[in-house]
Amino acid sequence: MTGKLTTHVLDISTGKPAKDVVIVLWKMKGANQLEKIVETRTNADGRVSQPLLEDNQMKEGTYQIQFHVGEYYRTNNLNQDPLFLDIVPVQFVISNKDEHYHVPLLIAPGGYSTYRGS
Repeated sequence: MTGKLTTHVLDISTGKPAKDVVIVLWKMKGANQLEKIVETRTNADGRVSQPLLEDNQMKEGTYQIQFHVGEYYRTNNLNQDPLFLDIVPVQFVISNKDEHYHVPLLIAPGGYSTYRGS
């Protein structure tokens, strides 16, 4: 069994997938040090085309996904005046490199929610 890390973004204010959201995955390296692993964008279905991590890339440790939702709202003429959310960081731990970790983000102009999906 090989693990993988996936994500998707749903804009619950419109009830649609959030297209073209910049997603940056970081790995924690010591106290407050981040190592950039990958940068990508969501597709029309609000998903990334490839897992953020898979196979030999999956390593145990603390990670952070940064979702650039402010850019999404500005680019799609969903301007919020004033803009409340800009970059949403979700920090989590991969404790078993052989499992599937799915970290979705549900966004709205005034807040967000996440969970460990399947």
